[in-house]
Amino acid sequence: MLNNFESFDNSETATKKDIVIQERVELISSHMYKQFLDYQHSTVNTNDIFSRMIDCLDLVANNLKQSFSSRGVTTQNIYVESDSLKSVAVINILWHKMSFTTRCNFQPQALFREDGRHIFSNRIMAVSGNYHDIIKDAKDREEEVVKLLENEIASLYVPADANQKCIFKIKHTGQEFMLNQIDAPREVVLKVVEAVCGGGLYHQDGSLRSFIV
Repeated sequence: MLNNFESFDNSETATKKDIVIQERVELISSHMYKQFLDYQHSTVNTNDIFSRMIDCLDLVANNLKQSFSSRGVTTQNIYVESDSLKSVAVINILWHKMSFTTRCNFQPQALFREDGRHIFSNRIMAVSGNYHDIIKDAKDREEEVVKLLENEIASLYVPADANQKCIFKIKHTGQEFMLNQIDAPREVVLKVVEAVCGGGLYHQDGSLRSFIV
């Protein structure tokens, strides 16, 4: 009789364990599913913004060509290149070169917030130089991101909700701007071009330094 009670107790304990595991796993899967949906939606928003950013880059390049041409400056070194997937765009402006890319969004990630209300979002990175040259020796995605971060100018964080504002962070100043998703492509392109072309480089004397006007 005692063995029967022990068997019943063991069975009941095992059932409780199964329920606990099921409940905890359900919480995990619900949390990850929410991240997955946010990732999908922010990817759609990011791709749309990036496509419009390429249009803005073309407009900037064309306007610069007109401006420099009227001053008698050759404009063959002012151009925009983008890949067929519209995930990388490079703009060359005379001696300046900068790139924009969405190729850093290979998993759901959140923008850290001091108040703990972290924002799951995709990211558009603006980097100094030619994207393809920067990442050419990278062995994997993680190493690509490290190389991009080393050359980062600014990043735009795009949330899942199309009505929610993006957050634009400029690396060297630490400034943040809230941008709606309609105006974000234009504002990001202009602010990055202004930051890069509105400054200059000092002659080297042991370390490469730049300044912003």
